Amino acid sequence: MSPDEAETLLEDCVERTLSHLGKRLVMGLPLGLGKPNALVNAFYRRARADPALSLEIVTALSLDPPQPGSDLEGRFLAPFIARHFGEDYPRLDYVADLSARRLPDNIRVTEFYLQSGSRLGNPLAQRRYVSSNYTHVARDLVDRGVNLALQLVAEGELDGDRRLSLSCNPDVTLELKARLAQRPAHRWRMIGQVHPELPFMHGEAVVAPEFFDEVLPATHQHRLFALPRTPVQLQDHWVGLHASRLVADGGTLQIGIGSLSDALVHALILRQRDNAAYRRLLGECDIDAEDAACRLGGTEPFAEGLYGASEMFMDGFMHLYRAGILRREVFDDEATQAQANTGTLPEALRGTGALMDGGFFLGSRGFYDFLQALDEAERPRFRMQPVSRINQLYGGNERLEIAQRQRARFINSCMMVTLTGGVVSDTLADHQVVSGVGGQYNFVAMAHAMEDGRSIMMLRSTRGEGQALSSNIVWEYPQLTLPRHLRDLVVTEYGVADLRGRTDEECIQALLGICDARFQETLAARAKAAGKLARDWQIPARARGNLPDRLQARGGAGREHFVAYPFGSDFTDVEQQLIPALQRLKQLSRSRFQLLRAALTGRPDDWPEALARMGLDQPQGVRTRLMARALAAALSAQSSVRM
Repeated sequence: MSPDEAETLLEDCVERTLSHLGKRLVMGLPLGLGKPNALVNAFYRRARADPALSLEIVTALSLDPPQPGSDLEGRFLAPFIARHFGEDYPRLDYVADLSARRLPDNIRVTEFYLQSGSRLGNPLAQRRYVSSNYTHVARDLVDRGVNLALQLVAEGELDGDRRLSLSCNPDVTLELKARLAQRPAHRWRMIGQVHPELPFMHGEAVVAPEFFDEVLPATHQHRLFALPRTPVQLQDHWVGLHASRLVADGGTLQIGIGSLSDALVHALILRQRDNAAYRRLLGECDIDAEDAACRLGGTEPFAEGLYGASEMFMDGFMHLYRAGILRREVFDDEATQAQANTGTLPEALRGTGALMDGGFFLGSRGFYDFLQALDEAERPRFRMQPVSRINQLYGGNERLEIAQRQRARFINSCMMVTLTGGVVSDTLADHQVVSGVGGQYNFVAMAHAMEDGRSIMMLRSTRGEGQALSSNIVWEYPQLTLPRHLRDLVVTEYGVADLRGRTDEECIQALLGICDARFQETLAARAKAAGKLARDWQIPARARGNLPDRLQARGGAGREHFVAYPFGSDFTDVEQQLIPALQRLKQLSRSRFQLLRAALTGRPDDWPEALARMGLDQPQGVRTRLMARALAAALSAQSSVRM
């Protein structure tokens, strides 16, 4: 389809929709990947050109390629963005205008989940954030008057009939349509658009073409938005190692995204593939395989395997499947599930059950290729479902869902934990929203509702460095995502704290045991002053060694497993060198003296490839030459730092 034909097709769709709905549009868009960007932009452009048209966009996780904020960032990012996202990737116009704070008065953007940190300090975005559990989003969309829903779909055949798949986003769409159908006086339309690269996924995601009022063909051949794979730090690896011993064989797994989840998946695969090395690493931490935390999960390879039930289906589950860990089958029949749980499943049914149920998917380009390449036997085993089914036990068959999700471990990341077990995951002290609650509350509540389920919160014990170093275990915080009565397992790089059913004093003692030693005494003093900790209680000797240097010293021969990119990288080797150096240089730029010293001591001749990649191999002018020398100094400093 030519660009002119594509534009005409989209504009005609806009015209038909306006003739049906009038000039007040409340547009619901899927979280993350499922937005048909070109179609969304066509509606947005029409509203931007017509002040009489009222447009409210209600959505979440509006994906946007990274935007450089400085000359150095631009030199690094521009080639990467073109290579990774494609030069023709259609950026969402409303995201660009919201970031530039130039939204027209007749357009509102309301989001219930934000790309992490992307909207800090943006008044419009902060004022128009809606705090909703994922399972409440469809309800809230209808209450806000949504009358237009747009979504990318995959096209395919099932049993000889043409079918569509909601693919990456059945999460809210199915319930949204059901709720809209209950309001016959409310005019609304659902429009799908085919994307040729979108995998055709099974489960409740499969719908008839008549599910939509209109289905547009693909108008653009741009790539799907793929998340760049990020590095895993040493601190993250130790968090992942500790969390991995809480995962029970024959159980259920929910995980999110990020370096802590990558570290957890990497540790689980090490536990499976090289159990001797895995146990040596645990031994470096003086962990007894029979300690309480290990008894909750295990340290042996997985004999039965795991089943994935996660609102987010991402790369980690692909790696677990390839490692032979994601292999526990579930069935949508109570009697059959009981047979699967007791090991009495008939031979004819083995290999036919589901291994993964997800609410939405988002990941790397390799992950999308994996989904596309699933064969006809494998594909039905990876199902996409509404979050009303995945994120709670109240989807209509609680007994079945509890049987499917036996020994569940719901593992999420957070920013901070208070000493009495409150969890901070999404909002800062001044109400600035970093991301959103998403489904975190859902999974924590579900863990407490299940006899053998556990909620696990992972976090680094500290953030920042130097004078900006802060503890992520705090005495109190004004914004909590999860109240302390839902406290359960907490994991840092220094170990595991089991808080469920414990007294406040026991929780405080346990969290001080996995806190960075530099903050333990101050926090203990706060607790004692408040009467929450006995005056004569002392920090255990073992916990006083909770310091980064001790982590660096640990690991022995096993440290070879703690690699920065355990699942590969979207960055070249030279770019991987540049990333930490650029981060270091950004920190140095806060002090003119340190930046000048770096510029005077840097030796560009030592780093010809890196400087060439940045376009600084032949600098012109004083400023550019100083920039090249400062970057060379940062590269030299970084090369001397062990991961």
